[in-house]
Amino acid sequence: MEPLPAPSATSVRTTGDYYQYLAVWEACVTLLRENAARVPNPVQAVGVEYEGVGNVDDVVLLRGTPPSTYKQLKYTVDSSTPVNEEYLTKPSKDGGKSVLKKIALAWRQLTADGDSADLVLATNRAPDPSDELVPVRDARTGLLMPKAATGGPRSKLGLARARWADAVGLTEAELLELLSTLRFDLAQDMVRYQEHLGLLMAVTGLRHDQRAVEEGANWVAKMVREGRRELTLEMVESAVADLGLKAGPARAVLSIATLKPDPLAPDADHTLDWVDRFDGDSDFDKRHPITPNTWAQLQADIEAAPGRLPVGSTAISVTGSFRLAPAFLVGTTFRMVTGTDLAIIQGPQLWSTTDPYDTALVPDVAEHQVNQGDELAVAIAIATDPTEDVLDYLRDQNLPVSKLLVYNPPGGDAKDKSVPDGSAANALAVGIRDHLRRQARPVRRLHLFLAAPRGLALLLGHRWNRLRQTVVYEDLNPGYEPAFTIQA
Repeated sequence: MEPLPAPSATSVRTTGDYYQYLAVWEACVTLLRENAARVPNPVQAVGVEYEGVGNVDDVVLLRGTPPSTYKQLKYTVDSSTPVNEEYLTKPSKDGGKSVLKKIALAWRQLTADGDSADLVLATNRAPDPSDELVPVRDARTGLLMPKAATGGPRSKLGLARARWADAVGLTEAELLELLSTLRFDLAQDMVRYQEHLGLLMAVTGLRHDQRAVEEGANWVAKMVREGRRELTLEMVESAVADLGLKAGPARAVLSIATLKPDPLAPDADHTLDWVDRFDGDSDFDKRHPITPNTWAQLQADIEAAPGRLPVGSTAISVTGSFRLAPAFLVGTTFRMVTGTDLAIIQGPQLWSTTDPYDTALVPDVAEHQVNQGDELAVAIAIATDPTEDVLDYLRDQNLPVSKLLVYNPPGGDAKDKSVPDGSAANALAVGIRDHLRRQARPVRRLHLFLAAPRGLALLLGHRWNRLRQTVVYEDLNPGYEPAFTIQA
């Protein structure tokens, strides 16, 4: 395959412009969602190359009460200039101010009257792992603080702080104050930016396919060509209607992460970040909390989530990376009786508890005698069949169950994509629950093992009423452990 030719100056500018249009459309989607979800101090308008804010004018999210958010975008076509001390503090090629000095001057201007400001440097450039200060960036917040402030004046970090402060004309104390509010949104390449934007559009109740993302960015480009520098809620709502982007309600966002950081966490209304509290060398290995953290603490955090979301939130989207037991618990926390419309991204789709269906799907059911007590074990075997592993666990642990009920997809074996969409998932959740209600009448406790799409686990939990106390188990591969006890 022949290598591509080097990009022309025109193509570089064009791609950089599109990168900015994506960032502006992302801000417009945030404007829509925050106003629809009635979050405190929502974005009121979006500025594009906004006047009077210095060099952080590429994208501005204007709020009624400070801090507003000011973004400086830096796009590059290759990886030859990572984000490090030289990139940030070196004067421009024509002898002008450095990237960081321009931001520092804008920060002083924006905060001169005592107001606060939320600053962002967003770029597709990657962080330089050999730099002194940049690698201490917190991936959850994008801030170099608090680690940038550690170490004495003669330490590597201390010497780097002194160089940065001198290069941008700040005292070291002023530099640390700036770094407490300047977020470094790094390695945001075009594909990643569009994927994140698609997720944000989904939870805002918009179409979120690639074409929809492009239509939003193209609308921004049109506004820029027309000289519009402030995009209001009315303008964005009109664009959504004209482009046919509306797909459902805008939702409050609950972010839960136990495996890896959630890219939507900065946009969430409430965030539960348990990534560092779960054991495992990789995202795939994280299956149970690290002592002294416990499943009970995670259950308490999840069950407290409704009170942490904006008042009156009835449409909620759950984002992040977590396994099946937490997904089921989220569903039971926002059970149908609460009147909540709960949704989760499942692959390229958004599965909602209100996705319509005609009739319940009746699952195939297999029954296995255990004869160790008077309780009931249940395996949801939709994505794969865990029957043998569950039976081994029940016997090894001598759990007091009489039998194991295994629920398979209607008319077939457990397999990937056996549940094609949210409507089918809702219909199957109802079918499983209705059958189980009859089976659970004579028992006092259920033991639940899940091998299903995460979206189905959440939708099943949402409908888990008129049953029995349920112990939900997490798959440790190999084995299981009890995670949550749910009153049904």
